[in-house]
Amino acid sequence: MLNSKKNWWMNSVIYQIYPRSFQDSNGDGIGDLRGIISRLDYLKKLGIDAIWLSPVYSSPQDDNGYDISDYRGIDPVFGTLKDMEELISSAKALGIRIIMDLVLNHTSDEHQWFIEARKSLFNPWHDYYVWRDGKEGSPPNSMKAAFGGSAWEWVPEIGQYYFHQFSLKQPDLNWNNPQLRRELYDMILWWMDKGVGGFRLDVIDQIAKEPDQMITMNGSKLHSFIREMSEETFQKGDLVTVGEAWGANVENAKLYSNPDGSELSMVFQFEHCTLDQKVDGKKWDLAPLDFMALKRIFSKWQIALHETGWNSLFWNNHDLPRIVSRWGNDGVYRIHSAKMLATLLHGLQGTPYIYQGEELGMTNVKFSSISSYRDIETVNMFKERKEKGFSEDDIMKSIHAKSRDNGRTPMQWDKGQYAGFTTGTPWIPVNPNYEKINAALQTRDPDSIFNYYKKLISLRKEYDIFVEGAYSLLMPEDPQVFAYERKCLGKKLTVICNFFENEAYIENSADISDMALLLCNYGEAEPLKKLRPYEARMYYTDRDSHAL
Repeated sequence: MLNSKKNWWMNSVIYQIYPRSFQDSNGDGIGDLRGIISRLDYLKKLGIDAIWLSPVYSSPQDDNGYDISDYRGIDPVFGTLKDMEELISSAKALGIRIIMDLVLNHTSDEHQWFIEARKSLFNPWHDYYVWRDGKEGSPPNSMKAAFGGSAWEWVPEIGQYYFHQFSLKQPDLNWNNPQLRRELYDMILWWMDKGVGGFRLDVIDQIAKEPDQMITMNGSKLHSFIREMSEETFQKGDLVTVGEAWGANVENAKLYSNPDGSELSMVFQFEHCTLDQKVDGKKWDLAPLDFMALKRIFSKWQIALHETGWNSLFWNNHDLPRIVSRWGNDGVYRIHSAKMLATLLHGLQGTPYIYQGEELGMTNVKFSSISSYRDIETVNMFKERKEKGFSEDDIMKSIHAKSRDNGRTPMQWDKGQYAGFTTGTPWIPVNPNYEKINAALQTRDPDSIFNYYKKLISLRKEYDIFVEGAYSLLMPEDPQVFAYERKCLGKKLTVICNFFENEAYIENSADISDMALLLCNYGEAEPLKKLRPYEARMYYTDRDSHAL
């Protein structure tokens, strides 16, 4: 086992809610905290253990809440602090913990710290942010912001530039300032006192940026900062902590998720998320999925972190397109491919994350006009590529495949107006397929994607092999089948998935003799000689003579 004492989050499943799009309670077209409270029974039925809540703090909403103006306040669009406290207590009564999304790399430019910081070079809050001298029109260096344009913004009142890795309304914090760190730690402890069950740490690998050296990720002080934060805050409670780390590799992931608890519980790493874009291209530069690389990458992380760290397992989040449209089949085989993708992921070692609507097989949306999109990254890319001469058809093709808004259309609850999300006009249009894909239909259907996810979640709680078993890849050279086994103390779990819509013939099949079929996305399983389109199977035995 990884630890002598198993952490609660090891056999848990976490559900991500993007509050703006989950459930609106007051008819303003924007999801809110009271809407989430009204849907807790649905999540309890699914069987999840914790909710990761995207930011609900006070914010001008320039980047949908990832630009925080008050870490201890709730934005009125989502409700009140009292609503937040009720959500924490109501969820706890159902055995569900609330995980807050912490944005510690930057604030909003409307945060009181920054309002003060830009007044004077000698203001006490000035050093809370990253500033450099310069001349107007000549920024300190050529660094670019992730959302386009320069990463430096001129402030004429004080004759300096501030650094922002994202929107110009998201100035980066200066973690080299110990007083700034103390303020952040006190805020974290304040939320811990409110009873939250953990934190997801936004772009945590960028807090130790060194802009003079053109370094944003994995700065030299990164892990010392995280260890200090963990000691001052997280280690004082029974929390799950997961860092978003686009710059993570298997070696530094062992530091982040060290079993001694000195840093975090785990990180989100995104190595698999770039496998359908052109080499040296951006995410918008589309390419077919490199399936063999997917097998290698998943296997590498499973093997490298076994007993030395912990994996997060995810296909979707609020920044990614819908997986059934991305690497599954959102047409004829939507149901089978959604179940296959779930089977593959949930059989691995780590903590699975379900993004809202994933359990229904919600799909990407293809809005015909850029006017229907709300994501700042998408809108900026459309403008930049139009100016560079890209055709609008090509730009929209990339947006339909990769826009963050694919994951942000409203949750599809039923076939009523606006999918039951709101009685008003939704902040972003509903995906038109909601009449066929919705929770009301699926919770009643025993063969639905929802009930398949429910079964996967219950299996994780029933069999400790999901937490403890060592991983090995089967059929590594097969160009169509992703198969693996997990072994521990006489127990064995075998997962076999056809990743494509063509039938897959199994020549050197896994040894499933004496193994019980736990799950098949076609219901009944035929002899293991060929797999049907997107077929997935999961077998188990506790009598494995080749046990570890």
